[in-house]
Amino acid sequence: MSERQTVSVDVVSDVVCPWCYVGQKRLEKAAASLPDIDVEISWRPFQLDPTIPPGGRDRKQYMMAKFGSEERIREIHARIEPLGEAEGIDFAFDAIKVSPNTIDAHRVIRWAASAGPGVQNRLVKRLFSLYFEEGADIGDHAVLADAAAHAGMDASVVEAMLATDADREAIETEAATASRMGITGVPCFLLENRYAVMGAQDTETLADAIRQVAAEKSKASLGQSVAS
Repeated sequence: MSERQTVSVDVVSDVVCPWCYVGQKRLEKAAASLPDIDVEISWRPFQLDPTIPPGGRDRKQYMMAKFGSEERIREIHARIEPLGEAEGIDFAFDAIKVSPNTIDAHRVIRWAASAGPGVQNRLVKRLFSLYFEEGADIGDHAVLADAAAHAGMDASVVEAMLATDADREAIETEAATASRMGITGVPCFLLENRYAVMGAQDTETLADAIRQVAAEKSKASLGQSVAS
């Protein structure tokens, strides 16, 4: 009988990227469709716009400056809304009033990685939902602390750490490393830190990539056993 395999998937994403939210849902489904493979999901930072000031920018003005017209913005939203609906996402773009700088959100996500099994994934899902379905300002420290508590973290500790510069430089460095690796858009799924799947691919594409990597690991493990 073949040995059960574990495949690590590092998702390079930004919590204000709607395609990343779709990608998160599809990855979750892909992992659930592979009961014989343990899929370990981690989240890595990427900032779509690190130039946004700490207090954020007015969402409508920001989108107008970026895309030029309300018609163009509506076209973009109309393209992704049905894809979100298919994944159980109720995009409420009109409810979003602030385009935040996401570095603080990424700091909390980083801390969540050492807060216990599943905490980081729960936090990321909560932040996506808060921003895209409830229109919350996920640059606000109180919102981030509440999201952290929802995921199982100590809100008071998170709020105290957010008041400092803890891990800010580490996030900036990691995001810069992603750019140097050639990652220019998100989501990007890194399997075993060796294979990259770019974009919000469909569930079966993600599942197939994970399956292939697991098969390769199984062959390598079998080869080592034979050699020994």
